[in-house]
Amino acid sequence: MRGRRAGAFWLICAGLALCFGVAAEAQTLDCQNPTTQIEMTGCAAKAYEAADGDLNLAYKIAVERAKQMDTYLPEGDVPARIILRDAQRAWLPFRDKACEAESLLARGGSMQNQIFYICLERLTRQRTEDLRLFGEVY
Repeated sequence: MRGRRAGAFWLICAGLALCFGVAAEAQTLDCQNPTTQIEMTGCAAKAYEAADGDLNLAYKIAVERAKQMDTYLPEGDVPARIILRDAQRAWLPFRDKACEAESLLARGGSMQNQIFYICLERLTRQRTEDLRLFGEVY
């Protein structure tokens, strides 16, 4: 009997998961005119994801430029690609903590996550521009 209950339990869980998944998929974000806090936060997260994609591309280009710079590296110098990598690794936790702090302006409120994502997007776009300059200028 225990096996039947467990089977029924998992069948119900699977059915509920399917229902919630379909409902979530059907609800698309209107980021041109968000009206609810859930939409505003979702759109802020979506904008951050797009900015993160741009950052990843700019970083790849900057790494390629750093590798070119390393072609003429004097013996004993630290390669530019290593310095760039270390700078990026240091920047990521800085960005996350800075945005965590900024989101405290609405601590416990419905806007806290939205502020966090808006900050992530802003700082990510700034860093993307820095990396683009590195890739183009140097």
